[in-house]
Amino acid sequence: MFTKLLVRSLVLSALFMLASAHCVAQQPSTEAPGIVTAKPAEGPFIEVDGKYMIPYDHQIPGTDVTFRMVPVPGGVFQMGTGESDNLNARQPISVSVKPFWIGRYEVSWAEYQCYMEMDGNFKQLQRSGIRKVENRAAIDAVTAPSALYEPDITYEAGEDPDQPAASMTQFAAKQYTKWLSLLTGNLYRLPYEAEWEYACRAGTTTKFYFGDDAGELENHAWFSDNADEERHASGELQPNPWGLFDMYGNVSEWVLDGYAVGEAHEGASKSASAGTANENRAISVAASFRQPTKVFPRVLKGGSFVSESDLCNSAARLGSDDAPWKEEDPNYPKSPWWYTSEEGLGAGMRIVRPWNTDATAAQKQMFWDADLDSIRKVAYSRIDSNGRGAIGSVDQNLAEDLAKLKK
Repeated sequence: MFTKLLVRSLVLSALFMLASAHCVAQQPSTEAPGIVTAKPAEGPFIEVDGKYMIPYDHQIPGTDVTFRMVPVPGGVFQMGTGESDNLNARQPISVSVKPFWIGRYEVSWAEYQCYMEMDGNFKQLQRSGIRKVENRAAIDAVTAPSALYEPDITYEAGEDPDQPAASMTQFAAKQYTKWLSLLTGNLYRLPYEAEWEYACRAGTTTKFYFGDDAGELENHAWFSDNADEERHASGELQPNPWGLFDMYGNVSEWVLDGYAVGEAHEGASKSASAGTANENRAISVAASFRQPTKVFPRVLKGGSFVSESDLCNSAARLGSDDAPWKEEDPNYPKSPWWYTSEEGLGAGMRIVRPWNTDATAAQKQMFWDADLDSIRKVAYSRIDSNGRGAIGSVDQNLAEDLAKLKK
């Protein structure tokens, strides 16, 4: 079975490399973005339940900003395998992954700044009476990050629209995916750690998706050796076999998981340490998930422009940290949306969209909202006490309501 999966991955890798910025498959008869009922004549695609997942571009409503999503096939893989210098890689375990779409690039400043603008927009909508938040716990309630206290710090490593956005907390990243989901009507979220590593490996079992030679890393990643202390435009270096850029370096990418060092997962089979993916004994992505139980640490993957090479491989993980990541923040309580120091300036994200979007209300809350009361209370305190940040209701009519403010 493992051999069949590996062959399938290699075939899909070849198909994914056919895609380019100018040849995303058209969608004349889709049920939702990225889904067609007729088999595409060319380009990468994945058949699921008699339909076809294809790459797609999605425009953020009310803007001219677009982002690209790439389909990832389902399969079983060995999470945590491959030699890693990073001692915090997870203990190997077989995980079964269902199909999903993932961002071809990390979320850019062009994309994230559309969300940052909601700080002012929500306040205007509230004052005008066009949209008022009656229930902060409602499914359509989203917080917007506060205006940057010191933009020169956040943008010190780059602020060009095509560079990856960075320095947001995991809470801010989750709220971005909630805003985007409600605005577009499609379910977007951060990846689970297992999904991220599966997409990064793209069918490989080596330390890097390109092999075990660390000398090749500079062709695939912006990291401490070659980044010159700057974030770089997405897509300048070589992608992984499934056409995903900057999986290593540039910015470390948030996943949903809390951080724990090297524990075996409950439900992990004894065969997990054998070094091969086992379909019969694999656990689900949901079972592999580590629910965060405290604010710090939480998991980022792939390493950033300030990372050493030991964080820029498929298995390595970085844990967020409180004091050093927010030491330049003069506020009390410190911002729930922004980091201010070097490692925090390397924190970014990449979004996913699952094939199966039949999520429960509890699952959506886990994907999008604060998972601890302490995070929620700090956010509301900042909004209420000094207007640092805002809260508003979001749905597919938001762009239309925002247009009313300009009339």
